[in-house]
Amino acid sequence: MAGYNVATLSKLIEQFERMPGIGRKTAQRLAFYVLNLSKEQATEFSEVILSAHEKIKQCSRCCNLAEDELCPICKNEDRDKTTVCVVEDPRDVFAFERTHEFEGTYHVLHGVISPMNGVGPEDITIKELLARLSDGKVQEVIMATNPTVEGEATAMYISRLLKPMGITVSRLAYGVPVGADLEYADEVTLSKALEGRRTL
Repeated sequence: MAGYNVATLSKLIEQFERMPGIGRKTAQRLAFYVLNLSKEQATEFSEVILSAHEKIKQCSRCCNLAEDELCPICKNEDRDKTTVCVVEDPRDVFAFERTHEFEGTYHVLHGVISPMNGVGPEDITIKELLARLSDGKVQEVIMATNPTVEGEATAMYISRLLKPMGITVSRLAYGVPVGADLEYADEVTLSKALEGRRTL
C-alpha cells in the first residue's frame, strides 16, 4: 500500500470539510459520493457550482441573493413595500418565506456587528438600508436578527438610527430559543414570533 496515493481524494475531502457544519466523516461521505458520480453527472455538478458562483449576486435594493438587478421578492408588486424585515443572512429569508405569513419585503445585512470579530457597522449593509429608507415610503422595520448578543446589539444599533426617521421599529417576539439560528426554526415558531413582535 506504500505506493497508494490518494492526495486528490484528500484534497476533495478537505474542500468539503471547509463547509460550515461538515465534519470529517460527512466530508468523506460527500467525497465518495462525488467519486461515484458518472463523468456526465460530475461535469453537471461542477458546472452548476460555477454557474451559481458567476450568476448569483446581491439584489440592488434588499441585498438578498438575486440573478437579476432585483430579487424576485423586490420585483413582486404584490408585496407590501411599507414593511421591511431586517435579517442577518439570505438563509433567514428562506426561513420566513416558508411560513407564507410575511407579505412585506426584506433587507439582508450579511452579518451582525461583532467588535470581537472585527465586524463594524460599515462591514454589513446598514448604509444600504438607510439609503433605501430615505424616501419615506417604509413605515415599519422589523428587526429579525438572531437572539444572540451580537444580533441584539445590531438590532438596537439600527433602531437608534431609524428612530429620528419616524419609522416604527419592532423586534420579533421570541418563541425562538435564545442562542438559536432562525434558519433552523420551524414555520409555526416563526409565524408566532412575527405576530408577537414588539416595538423597540
